[in-house]
Amino acid sequence: MGLIKGLFSLFIVALLVLSVLFVDFVYKTFSVTPRDVHTDAIVVLAGGRGRVEEGIKMYKEGQGRLLFLIGVDPLVKKGELYRGTRSDQVYLENVSRNTLENAIYARGLITRHQVTSISLITSRYHMKRATLIFRNALPKDIAIYPHPVDSRNLKEDWWIHGGSFKLLFSEFYKYCGFRFFFMLAPGELRPLPGGS
Repeated sequence: MGLIKGLFSLFIVALLVLSVLFVDFVYKTFSVTPRDVHTDAIVVLAGGRGRVEEGIKMYKEGQGRLLFLIGVDPLVKKGELYRGTRSDQVYLENVSRNTLENAIYARGLITRHQVTSISLITSRYHMKRATLIFRNALPKDIAIYPHPVDSRNLKEDWWIHGGSFKLLFSEFYKYCGFRFFFMLAPGELRPLPGGS
């Protein structure tokens, strides 16, 4: 009987810790605000509504000298996404299919073009995980400025919207998985000296 009580108490404590961490994750997800900075490159993780449009708008406003559209569908041509001057400074990456691959393929473009700072654009719910992965994939001296894009499927009163809760918890679960991985293997994704 004592063992059952002990296991139950442990379960309750674990549940409380998980709840606190989840609420902290949600708070930080909604607290991230875009900063008005000029960076070497605007890096857009394609795939979510409004991300590419926001990146193009920022690029046209001169907030970055390069525009990297990462994870674009292989069938999409640059002219379909971007029309305007300075198109020679707009690059499409169409091989990566998930956030980890986004970071690895973006790293090649970033190091090749000697970028020292990026504005990272993705959906708000995805920003914490994307930032974590990019911080561990890029050289340490590259500054990353998160620039979240709000989406219709994430409501601020997430606790009464089943879809928003599910979306946030799914991201929290993935974020924790990557946090754990990077704790066990720090620097695992960083490029080797002289490599991309």
